[in-house]
Amino acid sequence: MSAELSVGILGYKFMGKAHANALQRLPTFFPDAPETSLDVVCGRDEDAASEAAERLGFDRVVTDWADAIDQVDVFYNLGPNSVHVEPSVYALENDVHVLCEKPLAPTLEGAERMAEAAAESDAVAATAFNYRFVPAIQYAKNLIEAGELGEIRHVRANYLQDWLSDPEAPWTWRMDADTAGSGALGDLGAHSIDLARFLVDDLTSVSGHLQTFVDERPVPGEDETRPVTVDDAYSAQVEFANGAMGTFEATRYANGRKNANTIEINGSKGSVKFDLERLNELDVLLEDDRGFQRVLVTDEDDPYVEHWWPPGHVLGWEHTFVHENYEFLSAAAAGETDYAPGFVEGLGVQRALDAIERSDAKREWVDV
Repeated sequence: MSAELSVGILGYKFMGKAHANALQRLPTFFPDAPETSLDVVCGRDEDAASEAAERLGFDRVVTDWADAIDQVDVFYNLGPNSVHVEPSVYALENDVHVLCEKPLAPTLEGAERMAEAAAESDAVAATAFNYRFVPAIQYAKNLIEAGELGEIRHVRANYLQDWLSDPEAPWTWRMDADTAGSGALGDLGAHSIDLARFLVDDLTSVSGHLQTFVDERPVPGEDETRPVTVDDAYSAQVEFANGAMGTFEATRYANGRKNANTIEINGSKGSVKFDLERLNELDVLLEDDRGFQRVLVTDEDDPYVEHWWPPGHVLGWEHTFVHENYEFLSAAAAGETDYAPGFVEGLGVQRALDAIERSDAKREWVDV
C-alpha cells in the first residue's frame, strides 16, 4: 500500500459532513483502504471553517483554495457548482487527485475544461455519483451485464423531493443560475442520468421540458426577496444508444416525497426497480417469474456487504459515501487514472443536462 494520503476539502456543510464521516469510517470497515489524514478545510469564512474543521476532525484551515491544494495529495471539491471548475482544474494541473461533487460544472463549457484537464493529468479525477455504490444498484448492474434482463427496452427514472413546495421557503444559492447552473435538473436529474448511463447506455437524443413555479423567494434574515433563475422541475423523454427509450423527471415540489430517487428498467426477459427510500431492496423479475420478487440486498456475498453487518442488518444513505471513497482513494493510491465515474462520466451527464436545456428552449428533440 502506498503512503498515507493527505486530504483537503473545499465546502464543509452537507457534502463535507458526508465525506468526512465516510473517511472516518473507512479504517474500521475497509481495512485495505489507503490510509488518509484529514488535513485541511478551505472556506471563505475562517471562523466557520475553523468550527467545521474541529467538528469534522480536520487539523487546520485555510481561506484560499490554492493554498489547500498545494498542501495535500487529495482534494475534495464539495462547494457550490460555481466553484467546481477553477479549483479542480488547478488541482489536476498540479497532479493532485480530485473528487468533485455533481453536476461537474454549471455549464457544459466548464465541464469540458475539467475533463480536458483530467485527461492531461497524472492524477485521478472522480465525479461524485455516490448512488452507483448502493449495493442494490450494483446487484442490478450485475444482472443486466449477465443478460438476465435481455434486451433493454424501457428506462424510467424519477427523483422527487418536496422541500420547495412552500412558496415561502427561503432562497438559497441552489436557486441562482450563476451559482448552480440549473435547478432540479442538475441537482437531482444528474443522478438519474448517471444511473441510466451506468446501468443501460449513453443517451443520444432528448426532448426536455423545464418549469419554474415560484419566481422569487424570501432571503433569510432580510426583508427582501431574490429571483429564482433556475428550474424547479424538469421532465424529459430520451433515446438510448442501444435503442431503449426512457422517461426522466425531477422536482422539488412533489408534496410527500422527501428523497424519492427511483429507477425502473424493463428488458425483453425481465425487469428491475430500485427506490432510494428503500435502498436495501431491489424489486426483480426474471424470465420464469410470475411477478416481481423483492430481494433484500444485505447478504455477505452481495456487493460491498461483506464489510458491514450480518444479513438483514441494513445499510443507510451514508454508507454509499464510504463505498465511493473506498473506490476513489484506492484508485488514487494505485494511480488508476481510468477510474469511473471520472470526469469523462461527469462530462457525459453534463452533455445530457445541456441537451435537455437546449431542447426546452427550442421546444424540439435535440441530440446529446
